[in-house]
Amino acid sequence: MKLLSWNVNGIRSILNKGFQEIVKKEDPDLLCIQEIKAKPEQVNLNLPQYPYHIWNAAVKPGYSGTAVFSKVQPLSISYGDTSVENDEGRIVTVELPAFYIVNVYTPNAQRGLARLPYRQEWDGRFLRYLQALERQKPVIFCGDLNVAHTEIDLARPKDNRFNAGFTDEERAGFSRILSAGFIDSFRVFNQQPGHYTWWSYMFQARQKNIGWRIDYVCLSERLKARLQESFIRPHIQGSDHCPVGIVLK
Repeated sequence: MKLLSWNVNGIRSILNKGFQEIVKKEDPDLLCIQEIKAKPEQVNLNLPQYPYHIWNAAVKPGYSGTAVFSKVQPLSISYGDTSVENDEGRIVTVELPAFYIVNVYTPNAQRGLARLPYRQEWDGRFLRYLQALERQKPVIFCGDLNVAHTEIDLARPKDNRFNAGFTDEERAGFSRILSAGFIDSFRVFNQQPGHYTWWSYMFQARQKNIGWRIDYVCLSERLKARLQESFIRPHIQGSDHCPVGIVLK
């Protein structure tokens, strides 16, 4: 089973940049996208290979939102729980026979860290949500987590020490999730720097590979034996993020 996750930075925008052709070529069984910035009725989407389309659009037009496209019929679908505020469409959870898939777009702490207190509350609630699911069956969660976990996860750690996405608080929040029994799938296979998933549009950052690894696929430790591959697709254009994914045995 192949899962692909991608912050598309606007589904309507990326449709004009080869999105459907990329999806067809990659051919994941599950496609999780973030920052869709649209409701389904606003999008002319042709993905016939996916009979199941699950959207969670934000209340605010043109903002945030998540969606999952699946070849497999879900046993159930939910959008977080009452402890995770969801007006911004940030979570889609799909239950499959062997595990849950949680597609998430984590709030950004924003310029000047204006939203850092909310982000810290979110991280705590999200961890409790994952733990509640994990008590029932294993969990895979993926998406834009808006944090570079360690210094090798961004090109210029010293310059960004107190910036959104690399604060002590955000990094500690992600550490607590991993300590609770989850695995950063990419680091199972690759411990090297220089692998990023987001680049600024300014200063030719992508061409120079001055980026951040803030998009992840993580999974319950009890699924580790099934993890065959974890990948990043930096060559795929269309968004300021690139796709990430896993293959399970």
